[in-house]
Amino acid sequence: MPHSSLTDLRANLRTLADPERKRVSQTFFKTGKGQYAEGDVFLGVTVPNMRKLIRSFTDTPLSELVQLLKSPIHEERFCALVLMVHQFERGDETLREQIYMTYLKNTCWINNWDLVDVSAPQIIGGFLLNKKRRILDELADSSKLWERRIAIVATLAFIRAGETEWTVRISEKLLKDKEDLIHKASGWMLREMGKRNEAALRGFIGEFGSRMPRTMLRYAIEKFSERERKMFLRGA
Repeated sequence: MPHSSLTDLRANLRTLADPERKRVSQTFFKTGKGQYAEGDVFLGVTVPNMRKLIRSFTDTPLSELVQLLKSPIHEERFCALVLMVHQFERGDETLREQIYMTYLKNTCWINNWDLVDVSAPQIIGGFLLNKKRRILDELADSSKLWERRIAIVATLAFIRAGETEWTVRISEKLLKDKEDLIHKASGWMLREMGKRNEAALRGFIGEFGSRMPRTMLRYAIEKFSERERKMFLRGA
C-alpha cells in the first residue's frame, strides 16, 4: 500500500545511490563553482529507479512534499516534483490550484533543467490551459534563469492542446536572453510547435530568424532537411 514517510523515501533513495553515477551527475549537471547548478548535491540515482521507488509514496501529503522539495539533495527534489505532478494530474480543481500555487511559491528549489522539464508543462502549463496566463510573462521577465525556463517549457501543455500563441510570445521575449539553457529550451519548444504546426514555426523563423541565438535556431530547425537547416543557419 502507498505510504507517506519521508524518512522511508529518503532511506530507500540512499540504498539506490551509485557513487560513480553521483560523480558523473555532478559534472553533467554543472555543479562546479560558477556553473549554473553550483553546489547542487547528488546521490547518484537513476530516473527509472526514482520513478519506480516513488510509486509507494503517491499519497504523501503536499506539506511533506514541500519539505522534500526544499532538500539540498537533487534526487529528493526530483521525487517531490514527480509526486506533485502525479497528484496534480489526478486531483480535483481545488488540489490542482493548491499544487500550482505551491509550485510558484517554491521556484527557488526548482533549480535545474531536469526539475523544470519534468514538472512545468504538467503543473504550470496544465493549470493555465483554460485560464489567464500573464504569470508566464512575469516568469519570462524574471532575473532567475529557472523561472524563465519554467515560462517557456510550460507552453508545451498549450502546444499539445494545439495552441501556438504563447510559445511564440514567450520565445520572442527570450530572444535576447544570455543563457544557453534558455536558448535550448526555446528552440525545443519551437521545434515541438513545428511538429504540430509547421507554418507557425516557419512564420517565427521568417520574422525572427536573424535575431534568434544560434542554439535556439539549431534546436528549432532540427527536424528540417539538411539543405534547409544549412540555409537557415547561413541566414542567421
